[in-house]
Amino acid sequence: MKLLRFGPPGQERPGILDAEGRIRDLSAHVDDLAGEVLTPEGLARIAALDPATLPLAEGAPRIGPCVGRVGKFICIGLNYADHAAETGAAIPDEPIVFAKWTSAICGPDDDVEIPRGSTRTDWEVELGVVIGKGGRYIDEAEALSHVAGYCVINDVSEREWQLERGGSWDKGKGHDTHGPIGPWLVTPDEAGDVHDLKMWLEVDGRRYQDGSTATMIFKVPEIIAYVSRFLSLQPGDVISTGTPPGVGLGQKPPVFLKGGEVMRLGIEGLGEQTQKVVQA
Repeated sequence: MKLLRFGPPGQERPGILDAEGRIRDLSAHVDDLAGEVLTPEGLARIAALDPATLPLAEGAPRIGPCVGRVGKFICIGLNYADHAAETGAAIPDEPIVFAKWTSAICGPDDDVEIPRGSTRTDWEVELGVVIGKGGRYIDEAEALSHVAGYCVINDVSEREWQLERGGSWDKGKGHDTHGPIGPWLVTPDEAGDVHDLKMWLEVDGRRYQDGSTATMIFKVPEIIAYVSRFLSLQPGDVISTGTPPGVGLGQKPPVFLKGGEVMRLGIEGLGEQTQKVVQA
């Protein structure tokens, strides 16, 4: 299934794509794509519905983030060998974990802001993993059974605040609009081999990132098992799993967003995003 949320910010309705790629309204059956709706039992109830019997969404509505009421937005840093190489960083011995604030979450085609005073705002196309079955101390062999689905994420980052302003990475990662999620939440049966998906990002038509999830250092099961040692995971939590090479920081000389650009990005089978860059 390809699940989504559509409508104005804060008023999104749950939906599903039908066989023709049209949005069908799920709101008569579920209140949101969030929490218990994303458990295996909740997704099974949606899968039992015939999309052709559901009402069509009217017009061309805004697409919101594909998950509602996200509890935790967890990220993995330097998780692609070729991205670590472009930044001059050593290959990590274990996953680097940091957080984006849930207030950073926005729709896949919403505007992305340059924070006030920022001179080094950057982009990162990433594979997102949405938790469906919660747990802690999850066994790696069982980890994929805890996944509700996958999505595209742009881990927008302010590099000066991330790397040069003291403390953790979090202050450079969590600005409002710096977490576009979607367009679709693609369930595992339709996502294919998530460790062999093409992924790309363009700015004003120039392709900067052109990679594959095949170069991930820590794969999805290992990430879920690792993170669950340090915190409990709940349905609707989102894990962003790292980016391939081609970020602005890695260019020679570095290239950063100034405002007015258009970012386009996507992952094979999971959809595309388009964002205009604006000043906050």
